[in-house]
Amino acid sequence: MTRIGIIRCEKNEKTCPLTSCFNTMMSGAQGFSAYDECTPAGVFTCRCPGDNVANLGKILKSKGADVIHLCTCSFAKKTEKGWDNSQGGFCDHIEKIAQDIARAAELPCVLGTAHLPKGYTPVTVEK
Repeated sequence: MTRIGIIRCEKNEKTCPLTSCFNTMMSGAQGFSAYDECTPAGVFTCRCPGDNVANLGKILKSKGADVIHLCTCSFAKKTEKGWDNSQGGFCDHIEKIAQDIARAAELPCVLGTAHLPKGYTPVTVEK
């Protein structure tokens, strides 16, 4: 069983309870479709400008995470036609944040959870 850590953006913490992220994780859909079976290892919130992510990644690893996912809203926006990653999301530094997490935690960091944009394949950043 793959233990998943999730890091979300502070800009969405007061409006999103991560329901879709957890539902897709538990069903192995969308951003979690690469795993046979998965379970949550923990959730953290990234604070701008992302200086805390390396430590958050290390803590998730210490709690048993095998991989860390960054929520889709950090790099994509909800539109009338669905989610779109062509204009970015809440985070302007998502690639650097993913690299910092992967390097510090020595775990893969995946961009994507629920609400994947049409045609999007989750990107995995390795240490």
